[in-house]
Amino acid sequence: MIEHDPIGFAAMLTAMAAAVILCRLGGFWLLGRFTIGPRLRKILNALPGAVIASTIAPILFTGGVSAWAALTAAALTMAAVRNDSAALAAGVLVAAGVRAAGL
Repeated sequence: MIEHDPIGFAAMLTAMAAAVILCRLGGFWLLGRFTIGPRLRKILNALPGAVIASTIAPILFTGGVSAWAALTAAALTMAAVRNDSAALAAGVLVAAGVRAAGL
C-alpha cells in the first residue's frame, strides 16, 4: 500500500514551482543582456508554434481517430472564431465524443 506524505508532496510542489519561476525569470534576465535584432525576433516569434507542433506530433501518431478528430475540430474552430479557449474546448469535446462512440 502506498502511503501519502503531504509534507513531501508540498515540498516537491514548491520546488517544482520555484524551478519554473527561476527558469522564466532567468530567460527574461538573459534576453535583457542581448540586443534583439530582426533575426532573433523571428526565431522567438516562431518558438510557440514549434513547441505546439512538437507536443501535438507524437499524440497524432499514437492517438488514433480521436486525436485526429480533435485536432481537426480545434483547427476549424480556431480558423472560424480565432479564440484559443473555444478551439481547446472544441478539441476536447470532439475527442471525448469520438472516444465515447468507441472509435
